[in-house]
Amino acid sequence: MKFNYDRDLCNGCMLCPKVCNFDAIEKDGDKVKFDMNKCVYCGSCEEICPVDAIHIERRAFDKSQVKEYHDVWVFCETNEGRLRSVALELVTEGRVLADALGENLIAVIIGHEIENHTDTLIHQGADKVIVVDDKMFTDYTTDAYTIAMTSLIAPRKPSVVLFGATGNGRDLAPRIAARMGVGCTADCTGLEIDDERQLVQTRPAFGGNIIAEIITPARRPQIATVRPNVFKPSEPDTSRTGEVEKADIQISPVQVRTRVLEKVSEVVEGMKSVEEADVIVCSGRGIKDPENLSLPKELADLLDAAVGGSRPIVDLGWLPPTQQVGQSGRTVCPKLYFALGISGQIQHLAGMSSSDLIVAINKDPEAPIFGSSDFGIVGDIFTILPELISEIKKVFDAR
Repeated sequence: MKFNYDRDLCNGCMLCPKVCNFDAIEKDGDKVKFDMNKCVYCGSCEEICPVDAIHIERRAFDKSQVKEYHDVWVFCETNEGRLRSVALELVTEGRVLADALGENLIAVIIGHEIENHTDTLIHQGADKVIVVDDKMFTDYTTDAYTIAMTSLIAPRKPSVVLFGATGNGRDLAPRIAARMGVGCTADCTGLEIDDERQLVQTRPAFGGNIIAEIITPARRPQIATVRPNVFKPSEPDTSRTGEVEKADIQISPVQVRTRVLEKVSEVVEGMKSVEEADVIVCSGRGIKDPENLSLPKELADLLDAAVGGSRPIVDLGWLPPTQQVGQSGRTVCPKLYFALGISGQIQHLAGMSSSDLIVAINKDPEAPIFGSSDFGIVGDIFTILPELISEIKKVFDAR
């Protein structure tokens, strides 16, 4: 990289020293000067400068520099102080990747009053947890979290950085990638290390019609977002020990251009979330009419299950978008998944194929869904489903 500072343009506003977390900028008369031995080229000063006196020229990445990058990092997202399940999923998978590389797994957690999660992350597989705990990070904001993560990544040079493909993760990861001058593979459904020690990032492409394998052979870090519920968290090992580092990231209020005024939770009355459910009853085109959803709902009520739908019936307005399962909806990983009248196109399979047990009912014996099912019933759902409900009621009554 090349750092350019036009002293003549500098207006002496002194914003850049306030945003530098590395003490690389100090006042010099009515201007500023830079200590390039401390600078890590994170870009905070460039972004805050109101007169464009600072410019970082990001040159082509030298492939030999790849050797300078080590370790697998996982950004562990919290919500209202609670660790999100995708964090445990990614730490589990990150452990696999780190072992394949023979490197350390580092979990990064940012928020306020979140230090109580460090043991959980270490028991899940992290060798080290970096904690950034400050009131500034109570609510997620793009600016604050980007500055914090970039300030950690730039000097430490991790080889892999993983984020959950949540609303916040999808916002944060590409912003950091842009700051670092690297790419970002979004919505991955698979990760592995190949023989060349490259991270192979698997994701649906072209509307889900193909599965693409993406590598980043000449840039570091390798950044990816991963769909929730793709990987299953391992059982925690309470005997594991690890290191905890408290990182002090100072952020000036002038760097954060937004603030959270109010939080509104999305709740669909009478509908259990498909993302959190252990059992899902999902319907497709074969349900034919919105009134016929009473059958899947009856089965769901019996099993304390969530009611889901494929994209066609959600597009028709028969179910709310929050209940859509598939590539353009929610990725789910329940213990039991019923696919009722669903053909099983790749876009839908991308969202539910990791379910523990899949039961499919479809009158087309050639339906692709049967290729991914543990149990398949060929027949009319309006004939089979009432009988299935009746048999389940008998079992419950017998108890």
